[in-house]
Amino acid sequence: MKLLHFREKIFPLLPESPGVYRFLDAVGQVLYVGKARNLKNRVSSYFNNFDKHPGRLKILISKAENIEFTVVENEHDALLLENNLIKQLQPRYNIIAKDDKSYPYIVIKNERFPRVFFTRRVVHDGSEYLGPFTSVSRVKDVFEYLKSMYPIRTCNYHLSEANIKSKKFRLCLEYHIGNCLGPCEGRQDESSYNESIAQIRQILKGQTATVERKIKSEMQELASQYRFEDAERLKQRLQFLKRFKSHSAIVSSTISNVDVFYIEVVENQGFVSYFNVVNGSIIKTAALHLKAKLDESPSDLLLYAILHLRKKHQSTATEVIVPFEPEFMPEGVTFFIPQRGDKKKLLDLAYKNALEYKNRLLTRLDKHQTRSRNAIRILEQLKSDFRMQKIPHHIECFDNSNIQGSTPVASTVVFRNARPSKKEYRHYNIKTVEGANDFASMEEVVYRRYRRLLKEGRPLPDLVLIDGGKGQLSAAMKSMERLKINKQVTVAAIAKRLEEIYFPGDPIPLHINKQSPSLKLIQQIRNEAHRFAITFHRAKRNKKALHTELKDIKGIGEKTAIQLLTEFHSIKKISELSLEELSQSVGLSKAQIIYNYYHGE
Repeated sequence: MKLLHFREKIFPLLPESPGVYRFLDAVGQVLYVGKARNLKNRVSSYFNNFDKHPGRLKILISKAENIEFTVVENEHDALLLENNLIKQLQPRYNIIAKDDKSYPYIVIKNERFPRVFFTRRVVHDGSEYLGPFTSVSRVKDVFEYLKSMYPIRTCNYHLSEANIKSKKFRLCLEYHIGNCLGPCEGRQDESSYNESIAQIRQILKGQTATVERKIKSEMQELASQYRFEDAERLKQRLQFLKRFKSHSAIVSSTISNVDVFYIEVVENQGFVSYFNVVNGSIIKTAALHLKAKLDESPSDLLLYAILHLRKKHQSTATEVIVPFEPEFMPEGVTFFIPQRGDKKKLLDLAYKNALEYKNRLLTRLDKHQTRSRNAIRILEQLKSDFRMQKIPHHIECFDNSNIQGSTPVASTVVFRNARPSKKEYRHYNIKTVEGANDFASMEEVVYRRYRRLLKEGRPLPDLVLIDGGKGQLSAAMKSMERLKINKQVTVAAIAKRLEEIYFPGDPIPLHINKQSPSLKLIQQIRNEAHRFAITFHRAKRNKKALHTELKDIKGIGEKTAIQLLTEFHSIKKISELSLEELSQSVGLSKAQIIYNYYHGE
């Protein structure tokens, strides 16, 4: 019936031209985005020989209720549009890409007298991001070298022409120690500053030859003017450039600017290694893990990787070395499959890296699967011990903390599949209870937790653990009954002394074998809740202790109070200091305020 609908309503509308098609479900959600040289032939192929399609493709077609398409001028436009739509819509059945790691960048800010600094966060504000770099330590070393060779500002002042002329800013320590040339006071003009930025940009892009020639020319000119100290500074820059180049893997001076890709495919997964080679040196490397959702071929996976990594690494290389040629070719790019020579060695090196990346990820995946199997085994044992109807994949545990009623707090920790889900941990300040009343505190925090979950429509846990005995359990059940969820969730308390497990309405505790993995999991969850509550309580207590009499003195802030307490250790000693002794520590004006407070004006 569905096939008949598509053949009668959609197939006649499909043109025999390049474009992008989208499979949509019953509510209009995009399930899959694809590109085609010939839209009519490509979309029709999904419905021909349906029984021979793989399972995932059959599921996609069975869920599709409509097909939309966009006609474009050529194959290159289809490639770009598909890539943009996948990133924007995140369709369920398209390739999933996961980068090897989060790489650092060096950013040149889009501003007058641009700042240059190290970052991992890309903000689309018109600034230029150079990188990403594959080694944090290396990029930091390079950045420190650049700062020492090219003094640039680190302040975030708005250095407009009007602000500089009006003397709005003052020279800071960076100027006096030689790390900045003082553009904030007009001591460095914009053209010379921008020349330094241009050279930094070229160095980070691997274009050191141009910078070297310019520096050598300037050195000769300075030497002819007998300005030997300035010439020496430029010589140090040249030495830095040689050290910078030596960090890169030298391939061949005949290879100017190329990208190298290799893909290793295992079942529905692709493992990609990538090199960017500039002036004979590998200046960037990356790895990418791809997961095919339908029947994508190795060619589809490789093409996706090429588009993704070239965009991420801002590559401008026009030649791309590959193990085989993908079906589509991006505009302005030539694919090359080397058979011998330096380029073949580069491809072999990329192959070794792809294999190493595949082995590393598959080993990690095997460990994860083993850990998951162990977790399920423990949870099944816990289900049996607690006589539950289902496996407790979602467990929450509550604990209170106070010292003689001071600063009462509580915590809840969340475990999913026997592992802590720390982003879901929560702290609570006890609001309605005064003094040391653990039962009332437990009642309050359990009520607040599950009233919020119900209000937000979030799922309740399979098991709730209470750190304590029968009293704390009864208090928690009062809140559960008020919320009418006492029959939806299994609740139990674990008493610390004998590790006894109590259930509502049962006076006889459950004793689990001390060697049982299910008891060890419960103890781990209980200990984590206790640690989380104690840490929060200590932080609040320390903050409260920091509030001293000094901070009540008008005109004395927290910094001054901490400075005095660090130096003199007690309020009593501070109150006995002379005006001269106080002045030596905090200056005359603040010393006068403190002295008058304790001794009268």
